[in-house]
Amino acid sequence: MSKIEKAFEHGKAFIAFITCGDPDLATTAKAVRAAAANGADLIELGIPFSDPTAEGPVIQGANIRALKGGVTTDKIFAFVRELRRDVDIPMVFMTYANVVFSYGAEKFISACGDMGIDGLILPDLPFEEEEEFLPICRKYGVDLISLIAPTSENRIAMIAKEAEGFLYIVSSLGVTGTRSEITTDLDSIVRVVRRNTDIPCAIGFGISTPEQAGKMARIADGVIVGSAIVKLLEKYGKEAPRHVGEYVRSMKEALAGV
Repeated sequence: MSKIEKAFEHGKAFIAFITCGDPDLATTAKAVRAAAANGADLIELGIPFSDPTAEGPVIQGANIRALKGGVTTDKIFAFVRELRRDVDIPMVFMTYANVVFSYGAEKFISACGDMGIDGLILPDLPFEEEEEFLPICRKYGVDLISLIAPTSENRIAMIAKEAEGFLYIVSSLGVTGTRSEITTDLDSIVRVVRRNTDIPCAIGFGISTPEQAGKMARIADGVIVGSAIVKLLEKYGKEAPRHVGEYVRSMKEALAGV
């Protein structure tokens, strides 16, 4: 079994997204530890990129701040190795194909396997082009996580059949960011997924409140929250980890009874 799948073994999973290096890697480390201590089942670590096309203004801002602060892929790799000394829940990288290509795909993915990164999410990688990375990911035991969007339609079954780790279901069209309401027919998407794979699925994009988290968890196996957490880091800076921990605890509690 993939270590990622173990994140879904104890009820509905809460997945927290944090941009590495915003405002600095020391704060990122404290935020990750606070999230893990307060019930996060899996952590998505964002590797900043100068042109994050899938991201809304909140996470774009975090990318810019992190890059201006001097964060690099090598610094993030060293940071994850340090984190892995005491953080044992599954962790995945979320970044862009260009970051992996420019570093060298085999060098990047082998480093992921070595440092204990369990999966890789590349939102700009079309399903049809996954073969660029999939053999290397399998070689080093890193799950290449697929995304399903509302526009995937007749490709949902095909994507689900090939899924590894977990399936990332995008709740809404557009970019990341909190939303007051999610109107996509996610039930029908998840039904197709269930017919084609036993891999767990989690819904992300737009979830920010315990009420939204509970509603999405009734449909899927877990929820992913990014912008709401990144907003806390933007607002509180070095003091944010405590607030991140409190927020994660409130969200995890909302999933407990689902």
